[in-house]
Amino acid sequence: MTDHPTPEEPPAPTFNADVPHATPERPLSEAARRALLEAAARRQAARDAPMAVEHGGPRGPEPTRYGDWEKKGLAVDF
Repeated sequence: MTDHPTPEEPPAPTFNADVPHATPERPLSEAARRALLEAAARRQAARDAPMAVEHGGPRGPEPTRYGDWEKKGLAVDF
């Protein structure tokens, strides 16, 4: 053990803290930064959009979950 303290390393620079889904290891080009910000905006808009309501669809559970469609008692395989 020595009497001199170990010098602390300066903190590594953090890049892209304001860009979602970007790595903090290296800087992004301006085009990549813009693309990631636009993609994040589209994801947020898709999450905020209301779900579409089906009109005239079948009643009850979804008939296509087993790979066939039932209409008036007749099942048709896809």
